[in-house]
Amino acid sequence: MDLDVLYEIDVPKPWNGPHPLGQRTAEQRAYREAVEQIRLADRVGFRTVWAVEHHFREGRSHCPAPEVLLGHLAALTERIRLGFGVTLTPFGFTPPQRIAEKVAAVDVLSDGRVEWGTGRSTPMEQTAFGVDREQSRADWREAIEIVTGMWREEYFAYESERFTFPRRMVTPKPVQDPHPPCWMAATSPGSAEVAGAAGLGLLSFSIMQPLDAMARQVAAYRAAARTPAPITDVTTDRVSAYTLVHVADRPSRRVWDSVAWWYRNLAQFTLDWELPHLTPEERERTFPFLTPIIEGNVPVEEFSDGDMILIGDAETIVRKAKRYADLGIDQLICYVQWGYLEHREILRTIEILGKEVIPELASYRPRRAAT
Repeated sequence: MDLDVLYEIDVPKPWNGPHPLGQRTAEQRAYREAVEQIRLADRVGFRTVWAVEHHFREGRSHCPAPEVLLGHLAALTERIRLGFGVTLTPFGFTPPQRIAEKVAAVDVLSDGRVEWGTGRSTPMEQTAFGVDREQSRADWREAIEIVTGMWREEYFAYESERFTFPRRMVTPKPVQDPHPPCWMAATSPGSAEVAGAAGLGLLSFSIMQPLDAMARQVAAYRAAARTPAPITDVTTDRVSAYTLVHVADRPSRRVWDSVAWWYRNLAQFTLDWELPHLTPEERERTFPFLTPIIEGNVPVEEFSDGDMILIGDAETIVRKAKRYADLGIDQLICYVQWGYLEHREILRTIEILGKEVIPELASYRPRRAAT
């Protein structure tokens, strides 16, 4: 199992000063520190850095333009792969021609190191961009087929009920032939099967649920991926899953408080924007930890004991990470920059993961394959 890193660019409040200087100073510092951290991840052997595309996520994610961050990193890194995690793909967010252009440009600048993740986002972002939520999955699929066609063909033209594009040469073409590997973000029920059936890699961004729920998701993906009907020219059969990771011999109270902050922020967002249509019973089945978190009782110890988060010394991290490998995870995405963690702490986590954890996981053979 490989280790990746994920960057949402957390900029938690309170910011040091009134608007606008407080926000601007905090964001600029977060970006500078993220770049330094990712450069270290490149040097110590992480496989991929995933940069999100999120809009209007106050405090939790200030990274709306992953192509800018990844393009910058292309010149500052040598080996680490550069993952769009993800491009928001339904019509309304970004026209397919712009997705084709920006993903290919980063592939050119990085000499073929791009991983292309795709996704639909949430109602909060969709409504702000005028995205048709009911059509979002169909639009996501159609946009992927359009983008890969723009990469495949010298001149491309297209017309459907949802999208029309006149005959043009879309430039540049990606370095990877026929194009970068394509992934799908999965959070909602049934998404894993959709990714597997479409021949796409699985980016498991589900959280607030026990590992046995992740195991079922991986198993569903593997079953669907056995007989795919690929919608791109590159079939990808890999699973990535993310979680909070922090290396510390004796984690401080601030570390645990940061875990609680992160989960409360995510839980409130989930409740407000992703699950308002569900009954309380359906909500509990989907995210059994949601209610106590909303009520201010974040079960941090339960998360840690259940290996839903990886916090501890290097030996503890290795032991916990092996559980993910046993579930059939190919790439464990380490969310290392979150909450109120300090830059020096994050650098230390990345360095220890690279020197002590990555070699252990590279030689580990999972005890059982996902069914």
